[in-house]
Amino acid sequence: MVYKIDYRDDCVWEWTLTDDGATVERNPEYTPTLYATTAPPLPDGTPSQVGRLTRLTKRLRNLPHVEAVRTVSKRPGFRYPVQEALAIDVCDLTAVEEVAWFVSRYDRPGRFRLFNVDLHREFRYCLEEDIQPVASRALRTVEIAIPSEQMASGDLQRVVVDGEATTGTDWDILDAVRDRLNERDPDVLAVNTGDVVPALFDVATSHDVPLRLGRAPGYDQLAGKSTYQSYGRVGHSPARYNVPGRVLIDTSNAFFWDESNLDGILDLVERSGKPLQEVGWASIGNVLTAIQIREALSRSVLVPWKAWRPERFKTMRQLHAADRGGTTLSPEVGLHRDVHELDFASLYPNIICTRNLSPETVRCDCHPDRRDLDSLDYAVCPDDGYLPDVLQPIIDDRAAIKRRIAETDDPDERAALEGRSSALKWILVSCFGYQGFANAKFGRIEVHEAINAIARDILLSAKTTLEAGGWEVLHGIVDSLWVTPSAADPTSLDELAAAITADVGIELEYEGAFDWVAFVPQRHAEAGALTKYFGKRTGIDRTEEKAFKFRGIECRQRSTPPFVAAVQRDLIRTLDKHLAAGKPADEAPAAVCDGLRVHLSRLRRGDVPTDALAIDQRMSKARDEYHHETRTVSALARASDYGLPVSSGQSIRYVVVNDERRGRERVRLLEECSSGEYDTEFYADLVIRATASVLSPLGWRKEEVQGCLDSWKNRPLESFRAGLESR
Repeated sequence: MVYKIDYRDDCVWEWTLTDDGATVERNPEYTPTLYATTAPPLPDGTPSQVGRLTRLTKRLRNLPHVEAVRTVSKRPGFRYPVQEALAIDVCDLTAVEEVAWFVSRYDRPGRFRLFNVDLHREFRYCLEEDIQPVASRALRTVEIAIPSEQMASGDLQRVVVDGEATTGTDWDILDAVRDRLNERDPDVLAVNTGDVVPALFDVATSHDVPLRLGRAPGYDQLAGKSTYQSYGRVGHSPARYNVPGRVLIDTSNAFFWDESNLDGILDLVERSGKPLQEVGWASIGNVLTAIQIREALSRSVLVPWKAWRPERFKTMRQLHAADRGGTTLSPEVGLHRDVHELDFASLYPNIICTRNLSPETVRCDCHPDRRDLDSLDYAVCPDDGYLPDVLQPIIDDRAAIKRRIAETDDPDERAALEGRSSALKWILVSCFGYQGFANAKFGRIEVHEAINAIARDILLSAKTTLEAGGWEVLHGIVDSLWVTPSAADPTSLDELAAAITADVGIELEYEGAFDWVAFVPQRHAEAGALTKYFGKRTGIDRTEEKAFKFRGIECRQRSTPPFVAAVQRDLIRTLDKHLAAGKPADEAPAAVCDGLRVHLSRLRRGDVPTDALAIDQRMSKARDEYHHETRTVSALARASDYGLPVSSGQSIRYVVVNDERRGRERVRLLEECSSGEYDTEFYADLVIRATASVLSPLGWRKEEVQGCLDSWKNRPLESFRAGLESR
């Protein structure tokens, strides 16, 4: 079976795995196809439709890039019946968008709609040639990593190949790479950045040394680097490269590689029909769209080039009811004992499937007078929607995978299953938000609104049932609830969860019990922070990694230095040890501050490795767009001095060495920072802030923590030694 597709020498190369490598077949006859219909859709056979399509056909046949034009029967959308469309075969991939722009500007603007235009090239080929790009055997992988600063300078001195480091001359680097490729003959080549490919070829060329990273000579650049915005965050997409005959995965730009593993990616390849290399760099929405595209094409529905779904008219009452998000209940700030967590299983995907929500079913044309969603006055068509057909197999398969994970004792099988489960989780997580995404191929804002409305009703209904059963709801976030007994003899949670499940049609799962949970207040207010809490799970030894749950606090934040995160986790364990000993909660701050002093002493002695103090900061804009000389700007300046380009959306790692200075001397890049070189008081302040987050549910803020530290300055040395011994 074909697992990799290359476009080379004006034809398509289909790579198929064999027991000892791979074979290639060339297809020089392939012609991509795009489609055009009249807009708005006109009834077949009417003079207007026939005339427009006839005139367009004549013009297209005169274009040099068009191979053929024929009439086919397709649906321009899920809400439309089958109608005549023009299938336009073009000479090659580069001509697809050129012809599409010609059609879009032909006649008056908006007369025609274009379809199947912006499909990614390997995915397009698989769809049009009816290929399922699944590997026929286990894949062999080789990983290559070269430090970014060496690639920026062009002076390669170190390479890590499959975990083995080689240091030396250019010749040593090239030999290490070539020897491993010859020995392993990999199907997948994973690099720490795509720029490894041109860097290695440049070195090989400069020494006139032959180099093959693929199964045929050379490489291609598929796309240049770019910056983008998604949900208010700036991201960076690095340049993408291709080597013939092997899948190239840039691990710096591979979401599913980071969040799952190769098994998870291969599962998505099978579901989406996208080849492995494209899934390797794809976003969640990109893969979800591919799965939707396959479902659409199976129903003869074309894939629109530009979204053209205007939001339907709403009354003021409908706007008020619809323009709301999910429900979040304000948490009860403080430390609570005997807490239980319940979660609705895949709430949003299950709402879509159990309520038949889909772009063509919500506010359908065939039932204008129905009111299936009372709060919104929306009709929902009873005909099966395409979106539930897309999601239900994923929901069912993930549930089956989770059951297998619970049953297996084989660590390799467990790792493979967990990778698949994680990959499917991200698809299910994104399916709801993608309905509200303006550029989604098949999204629709009314579906997004309907899902939110139903989810709000479900959470509030569950809250009412739990409270009636003798439980206090401490906190609730969209699909999760935290409860503690409010009555002497409350109804069992299993019984209440079963009743809620039967009522709403979506399973409410008992996630687990906690010895205690602490809900953190907002930094500058007494109200609870909606997504910041931590707690100790019941029945798990406190030394185990899974014993504690952390959400939103410093140790879960990407920019927090590893040392600060480790201190915070240790102080939470100290808090748990104090509580487990049966001591009063109001005495816990003193015990936590004792632990804090030990860590601060180590910090001030210079015993913390500098890499544990690195701040990992993502750039939201280019260096010259910053108007203040922040630490991050100082780090960018140092990176520029060393020839290390950092674009918007990329990250930079630095250590603060003297926060009282300004400019470049304020920080050091991690790569240039020597051992013990850091600003002690700057990092001490970060540690104290993290400690305050731990103690804030008990009423202590940063001022109280600092006051406790100050009170110990004049205490005898023996008391400090006693504190160390108690730990």
